Amino acid sequence: RVVVSEVEGPQSPGRAMFRTCLFCGKSLGSNEVIEHFPVGRRLVFDPAKGRLWVVCLHCERWNLSPVEERWEAIETCERTFRETRLRVSTENVGLGRVPEGLELVRIGEPLRSEFAAWRYGDQFGRRRKRAFLIGAGSLAAVAAVSFVGPAVVGGTGLGGYWIWQIGDGIAASRSRVALKTRDGRIIKLKRDDLPMTRLRPNPDGDGFRLSILKGRKQEWFEGAEAEHFAGLVLPKMNQSGGTRGTVETAVQEIERLGHPDRFLREIVEGDRFKGRRGEPGYVKKMPAPLRLALEMSLHEEEERRALEGELWRLERAWETEEEIAAISDDLLLPEGSREFLANHAPGRAEVLGEDSS
Repeated sequence: RVVVSEVEGPQSPGRAMFRTCLFCGKSLGSNEVIEHFPVGRRLVFDPAKGRLWVVCLHCERWNLSPVEERWEAIETCERTFRETRLRVSTENVGLGRVPEGLELVRIGEPLRSEFAAWRYGDQFGRRRKRAFLIGAGSLAAVAAVSFVGPAVVGGTGLGGYWIWQIGDGIAASRSRVALKTRDGRIIKLKRDDLPMTRLRPNPDGDGFRLSILKGRKQEWFEGAEAEHFAGLVLPKMNQSGGTRGTVETAVQEIERLGHPDRFLREIVEGDRFKGRRGEPGYVKKMPAPLRLALEMSLHEEEERRALEGELWRLERAWETEEEIAAISDDLLLPEGSREFLANHAPGRAEVLGEDSS
């Protein structure tokens, strides 16, 4: 059962395009990102083989698009996927999310993971500006009270001291973080507790261990819990942000190793950044660019894991739908076309794949 409707628009006047799932009959939704193919909220495209599917969000079946609707849409999908900041890839499947809500699934050789300084530049820049404003405001208040202090505070001259205390209290409150453990406990860390945070290799497997010191009590956390706590603590330790140059240096530190996971492993397994007693792994002892790079890597890994939960299903679906698509496309070719191409242009498919990607 095929349901089609006329799609009216400046780029596709009068072109027939299905709007409902060919399997369950429910609406496939729409998007405003791919102007030549405004159907669907999740599109799967294979630039090498020239195929485009719309995934139904109700029954999760793949709807193969008509041949005449694919080419311009695939080019736009490829360009949009490359510009997407958030994407993750396995050997055969890449998943990217566009800010407008569209999901793009790219079949074929994955793109190299990239880090762009502009992605984090605004975030760390805002932190730096906020820290500067708080500091400048406190200094201005101290100067004002120091000038009129004796008249305001009974001639004691202590007004500047109390204003400084207020400003320092604001900075300290911004450094506090509460950690909820798996057993339901709440650990409240203050600014003075953060410098004791340590990262060490996990002897029982991948990842790392995280140590915090609250008063005289030291605790170690492992696995996903350690990564989650590190993701909460690092922004507090980096609350003063960084300059554009510092952010660019942080990005280069990660790109030097090619992947945030490898950067994390190098930092955790290294014996640098020792504390007073010679113990390694203290985050506070890291140079500012490395601390920013560490926070970036933790953030990227968290997003990657969130996306990877869906990739294994996409790969299984792709394997099945690829067989169906090959049969469907062959039905549109004149009899004997496949054998002719195999005999006269054996490398044509590979060349087309390189051009389209």
